[in-house]
Amino acid sequence: MEIEVKEKNDNEMVFILDDVDVAFANAIRRIGMMEVPKIAIEYVNIIKNDSVMFNEVLAHRLGLIPIVSDIEAIESLIPNEECDCKDDAGNTDGYCSKCSVSFTLTKNTPGVVYSGDLNSNDPKIKPVYDMIPILKLKEDQEVELEAVAIVGRGKDHAKWMPTTVCTYKQYPVITFNDEKELSNDVVEVCPNDILKLNKNTKKPEVQNIENCTLCRSCVRASENDAIDVGYEKNKIIFKIETDGSMTPKEVLLKACDVLNSKADKFIEFF
Repeated sequence: MEIEVKEKNDNEMVFILDDVDVAFANAIRRIGMMEVPKIAIEYVNIIKNDSVMFNEVLAHRLGLIPIVSDIEAIESLIPNEECDCKDDAGNTDGYCSKCSVSFTLTKNTPGVVYSGDLNSNDPKIKPVYDMIPILKLKEDQEVELEAVAIVGRGKDHAKWMPTTVCTYKQYPVITFNDEKELSNDVVEVCPNDILKLNKNTKKPEVQNIENCTLCRSCVRASENDAIDVGYEKNKIIFKIETDGSMTPKEVLLKACDVLNSKADKFIEFF
C-alpha cells in the first residue's frame, strides 16, 4: 500500500491510497468517525439560568463545543467506564479528576456568552475555539453552571465524533473513444470543470481528474458513448476533516491502531 498526501492543514487532509481495496478504506472511515476517542461535555449542572434559552438546549449546545482532545489530553484521562470513582450515592457512574475535566461558567453582564468564557480546571484541556456563541444575556440576566467533560466515542453520541467529514471515493478515470465524435457540450455540463476545450485541437481534454465526482453528466451529454467515466479499482482518494479537537493525522493514526487491535483480537479468537 502506498500513501500520497495531496492536501494537509490543521483541520483537513486529503490523501491517496494506492493498492488497497474498498473494504479497508471503509473500515478506516467507520472507525475514524465512531471509535476514535474524543473529549466532550457529558454532564451539566445549571445552577442559575435567567436567559431565554431552555436548560436542555443550553446543555446540548455545551456538549457540542469541540474540546482539545489531542493524544496528550486523551492519555491524561481514564475512560469513565474503567474508572473506580463513585458519586455521593455510591454509584459507579460518578466523575473524578482521573476520568474527567471540570468546567465552570459564571456571567451576569449583558452580551453574548462564548465558549471562551468556560473555565477549565486543566488549562491544557479547554474549548478549541473561544468565539463559539453559547447564549445571549440581557440586562439583569445571569447564567451560572458547572460542566464535566469525559472521554467518549462517536458510536455513543455525535458529540464524541472527531470528524466533520470522513469520506472516500475511488480514483476517477475518464477515457475517450477516438472513433466517435465528441460534442463540446460535455465541457459545459461538467459541474466541477474537469473537462476543458483544447484551443489547438478543439477537442475536450481532462484536467484536475481528482475533483471528478463520478457523476457521469458528461457521459449522458455525449449520447453516443464517445466518453466514459470509470474508476481504478484499488486506488482511493480519502478525505478527513475534523472539528479542531484533534488533527486529521491523529484521527488517521488512531483509527489504524484501533483497526490493528481489532484484527489481532480476531486472529486470537480463531
